[in-house]
Amino acid sequence: MSNTTDGVPGQPPERVIARLRRNARVLFWPSVALIAASGAAGYFAGRLDEVWEIVLLWSAAAAVLLLLFLLPLAAWLSRRYTITTRRIVIRHGFFVRVRQELLHSRGYDVSVKRNWLQSAFRSGDVRINAGLDHPVVLKDVPKADQVQRALGELMEHAQNVVALRRQQSESVSDETTVWGSR
Repeated sequence: MSNTTDGVPGQPPERVIARLRRNARVLFWPSVALIAASGAAGYFAGRLDEVWEIVLLWSAAAAVLLLLFLLPLAAWLSRRYTITTRRIVIRHGFFVRVRQELLHSRGYDVSVKRNWLQSAFRSGDVRINAGLDHPVVLKDVPKADQVQRALGELMEHAQNVVALRRQQSESVSDETTVWGSR
């Protein structure tokens, strides 16, 4: 039995190569804020006598946790990149979801940009220039060099497959047809 994907016989199934998010170090300061706010709320909760002071303390702690921890965590969780054998899928957004796909067979340029902190953690911004107005940027992905090499290999393989299909479709078969014969 031959492999089929999306109704195309003879084509190998699409496989997920990598699922990526930004480097988790962007959650360092939100985590410090969580620990500090929790510690401060626990310390001061036992020292306050008035009900309004306790309500104000817990309200302030909840606001700090929402703004300094939960929002950055939700922003980090809402952006993800999926690299498959055929395309790159970029999903982002919290209330409005955006999905963008780049096919490897279309071809693109891949480069990596790093600052000093990204270099220390072996991460970086992978910039994909696919001829669009603005290049697509996979922000602060771990092992950026490895991602760049993998995208180059996937693009080269996809273009070879497309070229082979074109060559097969343009080739003339060996069968001859006699016109006008009965």
